[in-house]
Amino acid sequence: MTIDHTAIGPFTDEVWEHEILPMLTEYIRIPNVSEAYDAGWAEAGHMDRAVELARAWCETREVAGLTVEVVRLPDRSPVLLLEIPPFGSAGADDTVLLYGHLDKQPPMHGWREGLGPWEPVLIDGRLYGRGGADDGYAVFASLTAVEAVQRAGGSHGRCVVLIECSEESGSPDLPDYVEHLAGRIGTPGLVVCLDSFCGDYERLWTTTSLRGNLILRVRVDILTEGVHSGSSGGVVPSSTRILRHLLDRLEDSGTGELLVPELHVEIPDGRKAELAAVAADLGRELTEVFPFVPGAGPMGADPLERLTNKTWRPSLAYTGIDGIPPGAQAGNVLRPFTEMTLSIRVPPGVDAAAAGAAVERTLTADPPYGAKVTVTVASAEDGWDAPPTAPWLAAATEAASQQAFGKPLRSLGEGGTIPFMAMLGRRFPEAQYLLTGVLGPGSNAHGPNEFLHVEMGKRVTACVAAVLDAHARRAQG
Repeated sequence: MTIDHTAIGPFTDEVWEHEILPMLTEYIRIPNVSEAYDAGWAEAGHMDRAVELARAWCETREVAGLTVEVVRLPDRSPVLLLEIPPFGSAGADDTVLLYGHLDKQPPMHGWREGLGPWEPVLIDGRLYGRGGADDGYAVFASLTAVEAVQRAGGSHGRCVVLIECSEESGSPDLPDYVEHLAGRIGTPGLVVCLDSFCGDYERLWTTTSLRGNLILRVRVDILTEGVHSGSSGGVVPSSTRILRHLLDRLEDSGTGELLVPELHVEIPDGRKAELAAVAADLGRELTEVFPFVPGAGPMGADPLERLTNKTWRPSLAYTGIDGIPPGAQAGNVLRPFTEMTLSIRVPPGVDAAAAGAAVERTLTADPPYGAKVTVTVASAEDGWDAPPTAPWLAAATEAASQQAFGKPLRSLGEGGTIPFMAMLGRRFPEAQYLLTGVLGPGSNAHGPNEFLHVEMGKRVTACVAAVLDAHARRAQG
């Protein structure tokens, strides 16, 4: 069978306009915050609502052989599992695994007037609201891509669509499901993940590496209770100052460079060349798009250094603090403790657990004034570096970008973390990986004013359809 590539775009456009956008509008209204941020998520029922919304839509699609199932393990968030048998002239044994997630980040403050996390608003082709781009669209786009192949007379291998509900918490529930469903997943020859970035909205972008994520809580206790800052000041050291002193062991506060050797790797030559190629013509657009206040700007001497910093070097964000009251309620007190949450992005190739242990040793050794220093490693997720791209996949993604966008493909590493990719990379080292997405400039996933670029969603869906067909034809030999 020969696919009609001219039919893919019109079909995916139509489904997006009349089917996917209404579903995403309803999905955004559901406050299904990931389990790490809502201890009562199971009782609230929001995750079940999101899964049911997606399940019901999937069951309406005219996809040959499609089965739809919600799988539930005890004390775990659910997964949505779709299975589609081979279609057209594809072989029976070659499996494609398509991945996405439905859980969301917390709402966060700072949304512009008229916008909010749970109120979908469509402005100039951008659908604002929490989770549409990260990653609610993935289930709808994945199944639409499969349907587009069938409608256009193409072929696809056996497809398994796995949609989880704990990714924003570090995917703690996913390993149990991958093990539980191992027989049904099989051994995929191609893994498609729609949870990544795009450098612009003008072409298909594929992600070639991801950083891991190390989340720690560092607490300094110096008193058993707060004391008068006048009576004790100059005698009792501040827990915040002690914490600052300890953090100087971890990070150069002048440059942002992380000082623990276990957090670093040697960057492969191939990735250096990839970074240089993208930096040469798109580096500024990729690193100067953030909402800096007037007069502020990015770290790094030039676009190449900045791109390297955000993909293959570790970085530290201070994401939370406890023990400090709001300013309006702050008395003249030397507080008994200060606790901070640290998020360290680690390059591919770093053993996140070993790095976490090294950071713990660094921060707890010989504490000033004999303070009690406690480091808790809340999560240690490894990064991922894609295996060499097979010639058929390189050709297919390039052709798909030209067909859908009229511009050549671009490939680059990304600074974020998708625990699923490292897990699958270890489990299926022989597979090929297509990691792509719609998180482009300004889309602000995890932050306020998050949006989904609708046209990008349409075209990425069309590209996935073209790659599924190319994979099936490759499998025919």
